[in-house]
Amino acid sequence: MGTGRIRSHQFRSSLLWLATLRAFRNLHSSVTDPGKPLLFKRSHFTTRLPVDCVYSPSHFWAREINGTWRIGFTKFATRMLGDMVDHDFETKPGTAIAPGQILGWVEGFKAISDVYGFCVGEFVRVNPDLAANIALITKKPYADGWLYEARGSLDDKCVDVHGYAAILNQTIDKMLEQQQAGKGTDIE
Repeated sequence: MGTGRIRSHQFRSSLLWLATLRAFRNLHSSVTDPGKPLLFKRSHFTTRLPVDCVYSPSHFWAREINGTWRIGFTKFATRMLGDMVDHDFETKPGTAIAPGQILGWVEGFKAISDVYGFCVGEFVRVNPDLAANIALITKKPYADGWLYEARGSLDDKCVDVHGYAAILNQTIDKMLEQQQAGKGTDIE
């Protein structure tokens, strides 16, 4: 019986060691290979976070393309919203925008979310592909599912991929605490 306990403990230690090694390898590869996404895994949520994006605490990403910021929801945000149903942007091209300003909204099967300004500058356009296929927001959030484009200076609250991973950890901690208290959101 004592031997079984040692083996069980050794097995758990080996699994912990392997998980730590995998996490380190994923973190290390994203630092040494800027093109490789950062693997984020926590609770029942897994995603690959592009390292060429900046992120907001409100779960938006932005990528600069030829002097214009392309902005979309992170995979975590799309997971919380569910399958996309509808969207609308009241903001018109050429309009001045600011961080936190409501530009439009997106309706998912689980919730409705406002779409916020990510920078101080000018609204360029809404993703034209969303009118025909709103599911792109969920299916390809970091590629074809972007929400809008803007020109300007990013909000000071923006973080790199590692900063966003820390935000995700804090968010999931809060959700798990609420879930344990019987009043939380399910992240499965």
